[in-house]
Amino acid sequence: MQTEARVGVAVEGGVRKLVQPPQQKPQQLGTVSQLLAGGVAGALAKTCTAPLARLTILFQVQGMHSNVATLRKLSIWSEASRIIHEEGFRAFWKGNLVTIAHRLPYSSVNFYAYEHYKKLLKTIPVLQSHTDNVSADLCIQFVGGGLAGITASASTYPLDLVRTRLAAQTNTTYYSGIFNALQTISKEEGIFGLYKGLGTTLLTVGPSIAISFTVYESMRSYWQSNRPNDSAAVVSLACGSLSGIASSTVKNPSLKTIELLNPRILKELIQREFGAGTAPTTFPLDLVRRRKQLEGAGGRARVYTMGLFGMFRHIIRTEGLRGLYRGILPEYYKVVPGVGICFMTYDTLKKLLADISA
Repeated sequence: MQTEARVGVAVEGGVRKLVQPPQQKPQQLGTVSQLLAGGVAGALAKTCTAPLARLTILFQVQGMHSNVATLRKLSIWSEASRIIHEEGFRAFWKGNLVTIAHRLPYSSVNFYAYEHYKKLLKTIPVLQSHTDNVSADLCIQFVGGGLAGITASASTYPLDLVRTRLAAQTNTTYYSGIFNALQTISKEEGIFGLYKGLGTTLLTVGPSIAISFTVYESMRSYWQSNRPNDSAAVVSLACGSLSGIASSTVKNPSLKTIELLNPRILKELIQREFGAGTAPTTFPLDLVRRRKQLEGAGGRARVYTMGLFGMFRHIIRTEGLRGLYRGILPEYYKVVPGVGICFMTYDTLKKLLADISA
C-alpha cells in the first residue's frame, strides 16, 4: 500500500481512498500556566474597557444620593465630559489597579475552575452515558460555568467591593488606595463589611457566567465545524463578544443577535423593552449589588435598611422602573469587546503556553 501523506489519500489495489489524519490530543496545560492565561486575559480585558466600566458604576450608584431631577439630566457624554474636566482623562482608569488586582485571581480561578468542574461533571454516571449528546454538553457547560463564576466571585469578593468604592469616588477621596480601603472598611464596618452584597453578587454572577460559557463554547464549536480555516483569534473574539451580550440579555426572538452590535439598534431595543416590561435579566441585580457594596462608604448614612426585594421596591418607588437599569448602555458597550477580548486572550495564551511547554 502506497500512502500520499500530503494529500491525505492511500492507493490500495489501484483504488484511491481517503485517509483520516491521526487525531491529536489537545495538549494539557499545567496548573500555573492555566492560571496565568486566565489571569492575564481578565486583567487585559478589564483594562481595555475600564472607562466604560467606571461610567457604568457611576450611573448605577448615582441614585443613592441624587434627586430625580438631577438624574434625568445625566447622559453618557455629559458624565464623561464631567470626568475629563473635573478629574482629568486618567480618571477613567480610577480604581483600575485594584481592578487588575481583583481580575488576576478572579479570572484565573474562573477559567481554572470551569475546566475542572467540566471534568468533574463528566464523571457523573447520567452525563457520562450521554457524552455525545448535545443536551448533555450544554448542561455540563452551563452548570460548570455557573459553579466557576460563584467560586471565583466568593474567593475574591473583598477586592471587588474595594474596586467599586474606589471607582465610585469622584471629587472627594475617602480611600487612598487598596490597602487603605481594606483597612478602613474593616475598622469602620467590621470584617463582614468587606462582604456586603455578596449574596446578590452570587445571584448575578452564577447565571451570567453560566450563559457566557455555554454560548461561547457552543458558538465556537459550530463556527469551527463550518469554517475550520478561520483565524482562531477572530473566532474567539467574535464568539466571546456575542456570549457577553447573551449573558446580559433576555432572549428576544424578534431580534438577531448580530444586530445588537449596532449602537442605534441597541439603544432603541433598551428603550422599547423598558416600556414592554422585558429587559436585560442580570443587570438589575448587578445594580443592587453595587449599591449594597457602597452602603456606609465614607462614613455616609445607610440608604437601604431592607433586604434584596425591599431594595428593588425602594428603587422603583423613588427612581421608577428605569432606575433598575441605570448605566445599562455603557455596560452593553463594555461587555461586547470586554468578554470577547477575555476569551480571545485566554485561548491565544493557552495555545502559546502549550506550544512553549511542548
